[in-house]
Amino acid sequence: MAVAISEIHFRIMNILFLSTGKSCRAQMAEGWARQLAGDRFTIQSAALEPKRSNRHAIGVMAEAGIDISGEESKLLSAEMLQKADVVVTLSGDADEQCPVLPKGTKKLHWPLSDPAQTTASKEPIMSRFRACRDEISERVVDLFQDLLRQSRRTATTKPPARKASRKTQRKTSTL
Repeated sequence: MAVAISEIHFRIMNILFLSTGKSCRAQMAEGWARQLAGDRFTIQSAALEPKRSNRHAIGVMAEAGIDISGEESKLLSAEMLQKADVVVTLSGDADEQCPVLPKGTKKLHWPLSDPAQTTASKEPIMSRFRACRDEISERVVDLFQDLLRQSRRTATTKPPARKASRKTQRKTSTL
């Protein structure tokens, strides 16, 4: 039986990017994800130990046409974890220190090196940030493709609207 796309119900998924300081990797991931998400995903990011935004991360994302200058590092909260369908850890520390996730929440780890740890002249630093930005972009695209593929497999068709029986209508009208 063929099902029209309009009859398929896709649930909006909530993705949380988690890092240690959320000064560059999580902000870049959130920036890319917001740019690419469309209306199928809700995106958020958080840190275990929030730090100030990294100016190099802001700069390389601006080169890609994405403004993350208004992003602030947010401390991870229980509410964020409760809402998340997928948690993506972006550092070894975040992966190791990630709290226990609610049942059904998927956890992924992207072992990205921290470009902020580069101690060299400006150009090699910017090269490391660009490489990290580009790797995050590829991983975000792959993540969305995987999640959309999975949601299509588990999508349910909306059941046809049912008319209430006269008996049910009488009960409802007397309430």
